[in-house]
Amino acid sequence: MAHSLKKFLSSAKFLAFLRILILVLAVVGSFVALVLPILLDAVALPLAVGDVAPRNLEAPYAIEYISDVRTEDARQYASLTVDAVYTQADPSIAREQIDNLRRVFQYISTIQADEYASPNEQKADLLALENLNLKEETISIILSISNPQWEAVQQESLSVLEQVMRNNIRQNDITSTQRNIPSRVSLALTEIQAQLVTEIVKAFIVPNSLYSDILTKASRDSAREAVEPIIQQYKSGERVVSSGQIITPANLEALINLGLIQSQDEFLEYLGAGALTLALAIFLWLYFRYRPSTKLKDIRSLISTAIIFLIFLVGARLTLPTQAFIPYLYPIPAFGLLIATLFGADAAFMLVISLSFLATYGVDNPLPLTAYYLVSSLVSILVLGKARQAWSFLKAGLAISLTGIAMLLAYWLPFNAPDWVEIATLAATASFNGIASASLTLLLQFFLAQILGLPTTLRLLEISRPDAPLLQLLLRAAPGTYQHSLQVANLAEQAAESIGANALLVRVGALFHDVGKAQNPLFFIENQAVGSINTHEDLAPEESAKIIIRHVTDGVVLGKKYRLPRRLIDFMLEHHGSNITRYQYSQALEDAHGDVSKVDIEKFRYPGPVPQSRETALLMLADGTEAWARAEPPQTEYEFRSLVHKAIETVQKSGQLENTRLTLRDLSLIKESFITTLRGTRHPRVKYPKDKGKSASQGIETKPNGK
Repeated sequence: MAHSLKKFLSSAKFLAFLRILILVLAVVGSFVALVLPILLDAVALPLAVGDVAPRNLEAPYAIEYISDVRTEDARQYASLTVDAVYTQADPSIAREQIDNLRRVFQYISTIQADEYASPNEQKADLLALENLNLKEETISIILSISNPQWEAVQQESLSVLEQVMRNNIRQNDITSTQRNIPSRVSLALTEIQAQLVTEIVKAFIVPNSLYSDILTKASRDSAREAVEPIIQQYKSGERVVSSGQIITPANLEALINLGLIQSQDEFLEYLGAGALTLALAIFLWLYFRYRPSTKLKDIRSLISTAIIFLIFLVGARLTLPTQAFIPYLYPIPAFGLLIATLFGADAAFMLVISLSFLATYGVDNPLPLTAYYLVSSLVSILVLGKARQAWSFLKAGLAISLTGIAMLLAYWLPFNAPDWVEIATLAATASFNGIASASLTLLLQFFLAQILGLPTTLRLLEISRPDAPLLQLLLRAAPGTYQHSLQVANLAEQAAESIGANALLVRVGALFHDVGKAQNPLFFIENQAVGSINTHEDLAPEESAKIIIRHVTDGVVLGKKYRLPRRLIDFMLEHHGSNITRYQYSQALEDAHGDVSKVDIEKFRYPGPVPQSRETALLMLADGTEAWARAEPPQTEYEFRSLVHKAIETVQKSGQLENTRLTLRDLSLIKESFITTLRGTRHPRVKYPKDKGKSASQGIETKPNGK
């Protein structure tokens, strides 16, 4: 029963069901994260401007935001306080009035000189003046005044009018200007002459400074622009609206920012969030269906990726709507770098696209923020590359900063008034985002690689150093196996590069694939001294095979003890696949006089499984090829090719490559790579000359040509 259950749990159908279940749960989790702001606002009230607050409404958390309502009120007030703008005094108006006055004087002088007109006719002519309404008393004085006195009145009137019209005179200044005319009349004139000048000049005072609608509007617009945006702050627990208070536009704005106002279209918000989540889920499903990721194949990796995705998404949904600059600090690019480090760039590209759209959903003007997250994340993943050094993460962080600044300038500068303080602040947030994302990725990838047993590049480089504890154990306990592992690593690494497989993973997997032999090194021929007794000769074939096979399970135990990535354990389990120990099996058949029924072949079979990836298949091929090359050292080109062909063909015929996705072209490239590498390691050497009397102690170099 237990065996059947275990077999079912490891079956392809059950694993496919688990993958679908993880996808469904991730989609549901993403939807919940997307509507999280709405769910957290469940206590909000459906209020509008003019409504009465049913209870005291207090800020649930500290907040600081730009109040559009208060800013607009302040700008309107500033605009209204600006006085109407008038043009400067127009000299042409003054000249025109002076000319009019001269014409009037000429007309009056003509009437005065008319000897044939009666006094009544002269008065009637003066009363008919259009530009000048004279009193009868004034007319009598004008008709009776002497010519010298009249000349003096004319000159003084023109002088006073010119002085007055040089000043700015607006429509509402006419009365005050006319009232001040007597003070401008020369004291040399008589009182009667002064009265004449005053009355005549008053009639020609007109506005010369006119109201300008354009200048007034420009001045008021300038006053509006001079008003800085008003920052409204509320401390946690501070009362926003008291019970019974009428909701004003400013109150409503504060309540909306604090999430205390219930949306009237919640159903539509849920519908929109569901549509976006479903669309991105289908996008990811289709992508990974047609471009399956080998690093996201196992269930643990899928669960880890889903959890990391949801953690970043929930954090974004809780952080983005609250502040003005906080969204530009949130390290979305760290998610892309982390996934690229743990599971590969292909998966990171697709997942960070989805996360960028989901994280910015529902924020005001989401396009700039989406572009900021998306482009900086994609560029940083490309810059990170294979992440073989810590410097790679620093370069990726620098790429995030520079790309983020570029996106901010592209989407902010052309559409907003230049505010260099705000530009500097945004640039600083983008720079900090790059540093924070790179640092967070470097830290998280180290811990997650340890916890999840993932073979990140830095982890592989770390454990493949010659001074790594497990390699030192192998070197000291089984030096022959260590050298064999180095040769296999060279073969497999070169072949991996030729077919585009993960060369570093293959090399490190080859270094550790036989580490289990360190537990019983003398049972393996490469660790036995020349001429020593072979321990297996004294053992029954079954017992001998058991010891040989046990190096696989011993290696798994050591790998787990030294916390090797799980992927390297696969190399230990799969490098022999489900093959049998043919030498011991042949001995058992010989002891049974060829009777197959008397020999249990399963006692001679490795536990497997067969290779499940191109990388472990490469190790199997390289391991077998290196073993054949040691057993039958090739000398000629034909022998090299024949040996490699025979080693690869043997593995093929045993059905060990069925689950590896290796193509015939791959096998052809692998074969050529093996031949090239073997040929390079088995180059001929020049024979050393015999010492004819001089020893090395006499300082004679015994290696010809320095070899």
